[in-house]
Amino acid sequence: MQPKRRHVLASRASNLWVLLGLGIAGALLITKKLKKRVREDFGAFIEKLLLLPPPQPSPPKAPHPLTALSFAVSDLFDVKGYVSGFGHPEWIRTHEAAASTSPVVSVLVEGGATCVGKTVVGEFAFSISGETKHYDTPTNPAAPARIPGGSCSGAAVAVAANLVDFALGIDTVGGVRVPAGYCGVLGFRSSQGIVSNAGIIPVSSSLDAVGWFARDPNTLRRVGHVILQLPFAAQRNPRQIILADDYLHLSKVPVDRISQVVIKSAEKLFGRQALKHENLEKYFEAKVPSLKEFCRGKANGDDAKLTTSMLLANVMQLLQRHEFLQNHGDWINTVNPSIDPAVYSQLCKTPELTDEEIENLNAVRNQMRVAIGSLLKDDGILVIPTMPSVPPKLGSKETMSEDYKNRSSSLLCVASISGCCQVTVPLGKHDKCPVSVSLIARHGGDRFLLDTVQKMYASLQENSSLIINPKSSSINTISQEESAEIAKEKGNQAFKEKQWQKAIGMYSEAIKLNDKNGTYYSNRAAAYLELGSYRQAEADCTKALTLDKKNIKAYLRRGTAREMLGNFKEAIDDFSYSLVLEPNNKRAALSADRLRKVFLQ
Repeated sequence: MQPKRRHVLASRASNLWVLLGLGIAGALLITKKLKKRVREDFGAFIEKLLLLPPPQPSPPKAPHPLTALSFAVSDLFDVKGYVSGFGHPEWIRTHEAAASTSPVVSVLVEGGATCVGKTVVGEFAFSISGETKHYDTPTNPAAPARIPGGSCSGAAVAVAANLVDFALGIDTVGGVRVPAGYCGVLGFRSSQGIVSNAGIIPVSSSLDAVGWFARDPNTLRRVGHVILQLPFAAQRNPRQIILADDYLHLSKVPVDRISQVVIKSAEKLFGRQALKHENLEKYFEAKVPSLKEFCRGKANGDDAKLTTSMLLANVMQLLQRHEFLQNHGDWINTVNPSIDPAVYSQLCKTPELTDEEIENLNAVRNQMRVAIGSLLKDDGILVIPTMPSVPPKLGSKETMSEDYKNRSSSLLCVASISGCCQVTVPLGKHDKCPVSVSLIARHGGDRFLLDTVQKMYASLQENSSLIINPKSSSINTISQEESAEIAKEKGNQAFKEKQWQKAIGMYSEAIKLNDKNGTYYSNRAAAYLELGSYRQAEADCTKALTLDKKNIKAYLRRGTAREMLGNFKEAIDDFSYSLVLEPNNKRAALSADRLRKVFLQ
């Protein structure tokens, strides 16, 4: 072979190996990126663990209320034997493992739930973006290219990705509400101080409130009743649904996309007379006089032009910073940890507050609580957007813009400063990203707010779908009875797929179209049983039997509901009557025999 040809062939071979090497490297790089992007747990967990509930009590005692539910806790809650990380590796290095478990975690485990891990929080649980400097940012299951929201990003992601049934977080300036909205799940911020913060790392003591995430309102409510230690009481409906018209315009999502969903649902459930409108800027200006003093103390140039909502947002931020440094300033000065520039600028850009300024901030907070209480009383719900936009893209500068921060803080400060309870409710998607609305009740109205969410949720989802797809609401030529059957079949399909809440919504639609069919009530009862809503199941079965006295499934399901409620004699009667109608029904025979043995002991 000629030397020149050998050189050409060698050169080609060398190039081939280079290309092959680049190809392999590229493939490995792409694979690594994909693995990083699509992680098995979406990057939600910082640590896996297992806290098992106690054994079930023996009959005739009722089972634990949270039986078969799993949950995770944000890495702020103490678990015995584990160090709470607070979103920073230096915190872990300089702190000991917890000597005991946080009471709120313990009460959930004792209530029958299984704790499976601790989830990622933002650095010092301080920001609302969910992007972290020290750990990989959890992937938003509802919009992977978008931020998950913070500070309790991992908890929201774990629920949205169906990794757990519910999760715990702390909401200071939106730590639960924001990620719930961005990940498309329900997020509840309890009234400040109503749940003990013992065994939880404080962020801002007067703003911190325990919160939790869930995918459906039944689970949200069941968890809430255990955390809040609520005795049984009849559900109450709101008499006022108050739309904050000016705050609704803080959102860049079209106003009708949120307001019309709420209006249609409220009219359907509570009547048009329940709807009210309020300008919160003017209301707070009149009802929170200490804001004027606060404004005078800050008046210099542009600060004098701040709106009431922006002044309130400023109060929230100053309280958050002041109380955080009171709690952790000495540790920061001693350890000198590496802090994200965005967090550092919030902590250190303003001078220390004077005693007079702190007193004025507290006066604003107290007056805000009174103002919200006066507006809502015991039976009112305030409606505002959760956030001003769909979740921003990962790594974008939008979260650092003054416009985004001002709008976000103006919306979030209402509940944070007043200490009121607030729930984020998902309303489908806009531009392929989750959108949500927030409902607020007065301080201490947590049970009422949980009841309201459960009452409104199915209707809100239904009307959200109609607004997204207006063609679906067009008049059809098929009869109401046929439409009801279609809705029932959709409910059956959802039931088979274990989408209990969706099934309830479809069966409810069937009942609305034809309330004379006992099967629809009986089927809805089956879905309620799966969610542990035994009283609703019992009521539906009773209604089904008034329409069809030979509905064996209704007797069996009502018997099951009554057994779970501890009403064993009535349960035995239902199973026995099932045997009268169908003597060879093994399920009825076994259930009746089992309960007779328990009842006669």
